[in-house]
Amino acid sequence: MQATIRHFLELIRFSHTVFALPFALLAAILAWAQDDTQFRVTDLGGILVCMVTARSAAMAFNRLVDRKIDAGNPRTAKRHLPAGLLSTTSVTIFTVVMSIAFVAATLL
Repeated sequence: MQATIRHFLELIRFSHTVFALPFALLAAILAWAQDDTQFRVTDLGGILVCMVTARSAAMAFNRLVDRKIDAGNPRTAKRHLPAGLLSTTSVTIFTVVMSIAFVAATLL
């Protein structure tokens, strides 16, 4: 189970998501300051959830679409889908769940 979670985090390059979060948070701070809008923790949580789920869905979808190209390229042949570390079905389910979570988070 831990290995599968680790593979999914590697698949979507979660470390890059963490790197991008300060930029999203800075944009939110600038928007709150510009509009004199009251800071709410729920808004901050929504931004974090949207950022993580949207990027996760996009990265997983990209890996799904490019899996055959990745398999034929020596540099990318060891990625999770071409190497068989994750199944196409599990990555498809992950992509759909992250997409639904993103849409749900935008409604909060």
